Amino acid sequence: MQHLLTVNERQVSYQSAGKGPCVMLLHGFGEDSRIWTAQIAFLEKSFHVIAPDLPGSGASDLIEDMHIEGLAHFVYEILQKEQIEKCVLVGHSMGGYVTLAFADAYPEKLTGFGLFHSTAYSDSEEKKDARRKGMQLIAEKGAAAFLQTSTLNLFSAATKATQPSLIEGHLKSISYFTKEALIAYYQAMILRPDRVGVLQKSKVPVLFILGEQDTAVPLQDGLRQCYQPSVSYVEILRSSAHMGLMEEAGASNTILKNFLAML
Repeated sequence: MQHLLTVNERQVSYQSAGKGPCVMLLHGFGEDSRIWTAQIAFLEKSFHVIAPDLPGSGASDLIEDMHIEGLAHFVYEILQKEQIEKCVLVGHSMGGYVTLAFADAYPEKLTGFGLFHSTAYSDSEEKKDARRKGMQLIAEKGAAAFLQTSTLNLFSAATKATQPSLIEGHLKSISYFTKEALIAYYQAMILRPDRVGVLQKSKVPVLFILGEQDTAVPLQDGLRQCYQPSVSYVEILRSSAHMGLMEEAGASNTILKNFLAML
């Protein structure tokens, strides 16, 4: 069920389904809460699942503070609205950056958290330059044209060959994005700090889900961070690139459920 929340006079949206311990799923760049459709349908049988449209995505307006920390506070506002004392937070890609910022600011609210194709490391200078070039392309060619190309590159060759309709449907679903939203996200990602320290000081278990064919968060880079928390669970999706929650939805569902059941 969709819910609306007003944050500083801006309307934001989130999905809420099921009953039980709470898990919140945070989507990534150029996505919205619908990216988690398979996971919501599976997990709501045992858990209270919340999936927001981050500000600027889906039915959520841009908010004044579009930094990663501002998006983390937005997540906190939803938990306050729902009167949830503690939850598990799982973030895909950019959603993982928000998850880490939330874990840094509100560690007492978490019983565990997960990084799904994401990283605690800050951008390298090469990555920052690539994002700046992306911002220029968005400004020149528009959000939809940019996402058509960049998002396609996030799927593995096997997925492109065997599940073309899955990719086509996803690309159609994100054609509404504005230049302002995508540029704000890129600026936020460029400015975010290294948060490896958040992993090191975490008092709750951390789940890492990696894609063997991921080029956005390469497997070896992802594995480097898995040794930082005192308690880590590491899962590798062998047939996935950066979109494992869609590419291997069944395996992803099982991984998430098993992690949640242990907490």
